[in-house]
Amino acid sequence: MKNLQFVLYTGILLLMISASGWGADFRKGLEAFHSGDYTASFQQWRPLAEQGNTRAQFLLGAMYYDGEGVPQNYVLAAEWYWLAAERAFAPAQHALGAMYADGTGVSQDYTEAVRWYRRAAEQGYVLSQHALGYLYEKGWGVSQDYNEAVAWYRLAAEQAYASAQNNLGLLYYKGHGVVQYYKEAAKWLRLSAEQGMPEAQFLLGWMYNNILGSPEYCEEAVGWYQLAADQGLAAAQTSLGLLYVKGQGVPQNYKKAASLFVLAAEQDEGIAQTNLGLLYIKGQGVPPDKEQAFRLFASAAEQGVPVAQYRLGMMYESGCGVLQDPVSAFVWYRIGASLGNKEAKVRGDRIGKTMNPSQKEEAQKRAEAWLESHGG
Repeated sequence: MKNLQFVLYTGILLLMISASGWGADFRKGLEAFHSGDYTASFQQWRPLAEQGNTRAQFLLGAMYYDGEGVPQNYVLAAEWYWLAAERAFAPAQHALGAMYADGTGVSQDYTEAVRWYRRAAEQGYVLSQHALGYLYEKGWGVSQDYNEAVAWYRLAAEQAYASAQNNLGLLYYKGHGVVQYYKEAAKWLRLSAEQGMPEAQFLLGWMYNNILGSPEYCEEAVGWYQLAADQGLAAAQTSLGLLYVKGQGVPQNYKKAASLFVLAAEQDEGIAQTNLGLLYIKGQGVPPDKEQAFRLFASAAEQGVPVAQYRLGMMYESGCGVLQDPVSAFVWYRIGASLGNKEAKVRGDRIGKTMNPSQKEEAQKRAEAWLESHGG
């Protein structure tokens, strides 16, 4: 749960702090920090931190965490955060909670993370409200409780925190902790998406495409998918590529679809790899290349995509893009059938009748070993 970017938090804090009203040494530290002289900032703030200045303690923790002005040292970062956190400084409490959640500079301890997040969240600190909601949703350090997750996400979402709005929208979408309500899900997802959250943009597009489903909503889906795809979200690139294949909401364009699938496939997105493989088989938007299709199907099949497993079995059975191998074909048919692909079951049953007992036994053992190693 890598959920902290301490440079960002330091910047947020510095924006909140006005140089007026603070001592000359603190202001000098701020001026040096803004000019990029982190060593000078550290030298100004260290005496103040040792005297108990909570903001200076927090900033020293951030500098040790980021390695700005001092060698990076997570243990010292945690020590300085702890001093400020004990004096009820919410940003330090959140930072310390995150270090316990991540096991950085301290032993990983979700219970301790919950304790520090809660202390900051109860002060209205939005990052901790969101983090506490996440731990309740996952059941880490606390008993899983979707109602509590909703409550904490809502507090953060109402402060316009995009990640909390996205997660609250997801809970409404799933009906976890609340009555399933797509309209409310879309409301929170839109608020998050409008702030540029790619996951919210993707899911909002998915809802327009799959739940609402009329042509005008398909065009709306394209817009949200495109925004998320432009930010590199593989699921959005894949979904947008599928719309170009089908010509839904956009003119049919196999070349555009292939370019989107390539972007997602490079991130090991199995559905994209499968669909790109199909384009290589058919020569749509890309030159025909059965060997490349085989490689893509193989990668997606290993990730557990049943359609890719079925297609991989077909290629082994026919010797398309790879040496003909009925045993391997049967293996992938069996795996695909076990994961719900009906066509794989039909072809597997058929090819199984042509195999001798030793071949069939070998194939069954290989399929069972794969399923066991991949969680059944």
